Amino acid sequence: MDTSYPREDPRTLTSHKADGAADTALTLGPPCPKPRDHLLWSIFSTIYLNLCCLGFLALVHSVKARDQKVAGDLEAARRYGSKAKCYNILAAMWTLVPPLLLLGLVVTGALHLSQLAKGSAAFFTTKFDDGDYD
Repeated sequence: MDTSYPREDPRTLTSHKADGAADTALTLGPPCPKPRDHLLWSIFSTIYLNLCCLGFLALVHSVKARDQKVAGDLEAARRYGSKAKCYNILAAMWTLVPPLLLLGLVVTGALHLSQLAKGSAAFFTTKFDDGDYD
């Protein structure tokens, strides 16, 4: 940790030679964001949303992304992180959409049955006279 003042811009690195002959300046571009590995989301998908093992696949790709990030291969880490994100989204959709569709079918079915019940209630409340049986 550098505690000297004044602090230099970290994007500009300068090396000084002992004899003072020449200085070399290296200017780096804007810092690239670190690739995301979505590990926590993958763990959650594996434990709670693991339909068709999509959560497990997301966890595998998240771990690979983290390994590649530690190894310094940021492009491979981005690829694995992207795949982990896709598998997490698929796991969430496969888990959340069918119950929502089922709930919609139950509600519409209940509404339809209530409409039928109102129409057939008149049949059960009809009073018959003795002359109707002749």
